[in-house]
Amino acid sequence: MPDKKVAVVTGAGRGIGRAIAVELAKRGCAVAVNYSRSEGPANEVVEEITAAGGEAFAVKADVSNAEEVKAMFKAVSEKLGPVNVLVCNAGVTRDNLLMRMKDADWDDVIKTDLSSLYYCAKEAVRPMLKGRWGRIVAVSSINGLRGSAGQCNYAAAKAGVIGFVKSLAREVASRGVTVNAIAPGFIETDMTAVLPEDVKSQFIASIPAGRAGTPQDVAGVAAFLVSDDAAYLQGQVIAVDGGVTMQ
Repeated sequence: MPDKKVAVVTGAGRGIGRAIAVELAKRGCAVAVNYSRSEGPANEVVEEITAAGGEAFAVKADVSNAEEVKAMFKAVSEKLGPVNVLVCNAGVTRDNLLMRMKDADWDDVIKTDLSSLYYCAKEAVRPMLKGRWGRIVAVSSINGLRGSAGQCNYAAAKAGVIGFVKSLAREVASRGVTVNAIAPGFIETDMTAVLPEDVKSQFIASIPAGRAGTPQDVAGVAAFLVSDDAAYLQGQVIAVDGGVTMQ
């Protein structure tokens, strides 16, 4: 295990990403809080972490842009040290039926939900392999809300995330680097808060646990996956969905 854990958490200004950043900081990681547009919320996360005695800073980057990702990792390395923990959480929602979907919407989902994982992992892997220790976690909403007919962009992103995680895990496993994914179900965030109450009730009624998940439910699993306790876990997709996928 390295002397210092340096974590990049993408999309960490709100919701699940925020909870993960705070939880990792509580467990001793120095955290780079990535944001694209939510500068204020990202700075609030940093303030929460530093007020509790942790180390963090906010770093702006559109993770669907390869050059911005490169600049982000350079900034993190200079500020905190070599990155050895990566949590790819950034994602966008573009719900629509196939015939009504615009090409730009398709591109946005694939670039933000899938290509960003490639860009970030490519930058993170080199220092991880050099240090012979690393943790990569992809948090992808490939369960729960996304799965109705016509949401082909999410189906493509789902297949891509799972395939990428398993392929990269095989590639780096012998060097002390683990690669796994978390698939959240219905989680109480800004994204789900805008849904009509009857729609939310229908989703919750289908969950064996009988409740919606919280960002902290996901954050706890992410913290486990980046710990030494998860050193023998490779290429897994863990569904944090209250039991939906077991039905």
